[in-house]
Amino acid sequence: MSLLMLDLDNTLVDRDAAFRGAVVAFLAEHGLPGDDVDWLMSIDASGYTSRLTVAATMAERYGSAAPDGAVRALLDHGAADRVTLAGCTRDALDRAIAAGWSCVIVTNGRTAQQESKIRRAGLDRLVHGWVVSEHVGHPKPEPEIFRAAAATVGASLVDAWMIGDSGPADIAGANGLSIRSVWVSAGRPWTEAAYRPTHVTDDIVAAIDHVVGAPAPSQRTDR
Repeated sequence: MSLLMLDLDNTLVDRDAAFRGAVVAFLAEHGLPGDDVDWLMSIDASGYTSRLTVAATMAERYGSAAPDGAVRALLDHGAADRVTLAGCTRDALDRAIAAGWSCVIVTNGRTAQQESKIRRAGLDRLVHGWVVSEHVGHPKPEPEIFRAAAATVGASLVDAWMIGDSGPADIAGANGLSIRSVWVSAGRPWTEAAYRPTHVTDDIVAAIDHVVGAPAPSQRTDR
């Protein structure tokens, strides 16, 4: 089986939409300004800002109006408790699996939080496996996490693909191992000159369908 590696947050699941919903509920519950939704989303930066930094910034803005425990719950479970898997994404994964692809999630983050998202979305019943950077000890774009993904299902990186929304993590990591990649752009322009994805799509469904329909290269070297 050929290996298809897929990013989790904002690729397979809409992590930002889930976190936004949690932020709206948090602000309402604590009587904080509803207009702060966009500010908090900006501070969070799609989860790339460390939770300690986000918590400290919130404490500075809200003080005792936002209890520490509630802030920790928001940052630890807000997105994980609300993520869903779109039906069209599920169908695309089913098509890939039916076509003989071994699907493995490759995600940065904390193990408990990321595995909670995977199970909440029902991805644990669809994909063949997953690797989380905290557990592996290497975040994307480091090559070790991609090699760990292949080892999880006994697959090779030869003819593998990586699908993700992050240039620096997903596409750069794939590029470093000469793995073909699809960047899920969500309409963003590609601006990095040092490396490029093999293909660009607006959404995950188009990305998976491209991989499933792409011909294998005539020659590959082992990695």
